[in-house]
Amino acid sequence: MKDNRTVPLSYYGLPLWLALLLLAAAGGVRADPATALVISRSKQMLEVKQGDKIIRHYHVAFGKGGRGSKRKVGDNKTPTGIYRIMEFKADSRFHYFMQINYPNLTDAWHGYKDHLITAAQFRQIAAAYRYGELPPQNTLLGGYIGIHGIGPVTREKLKIHAIHNWTEGCIALENEEINELRKFVSIGTPVLITE
Repeated sequence: MKDNRTVPLSYYGLPLWLALLLLAAAGGVRADPATALVISRSKQMLEVKQGDKIIRHYHVAFGKGGRGSKRKVGDNKTPTGIYRIMEFKADSRFHYFMQINYPNLTDAWHGYKDHLITAAQFRQIAAAYRYGELPPQNTLLGGYIGIHGIGPVTREKLKIHAIHNWTEGCIALENEEINELRKFVSIGTPVLITE
């Protein structure tokens, strides 16, 4: 029997768009409920969905730390779970950066249980989630996770991006793709990252 605390919302029979809309509403962030980013680590794919229709898809690279969800600073893993776009940074060294609200409540719970964060830090993350704010980025869970480009383009970088997971935990697209993706997302857009 599965532990219900670890079962994603979409497993309960809710359409993905509805599960993500409920998550966004719970966090107090407004976003277009029809648009969501669905990211599969096993397929190395980012899909832009409007309702149940895929309108764009991109090959992506992930954290070089391998399988399993991000648990602490420096593990170079990409988190799994449900997040939201929180900030845009056009001056990123990776061309463009869309920050997500990592760590979420699940990440915080694992961190608290594993003695990586204090009860006070857990409460700060929970409050940020409740009020739709960016959670603390300076705990032992790590931070500054998001979706970005590859930075200055070279033939070698494009080759590495095509065949390797090379980031420190983020999701990377080619620069032209992140520019296009920006047209579909806004602050609060749900982001579902699966294994």
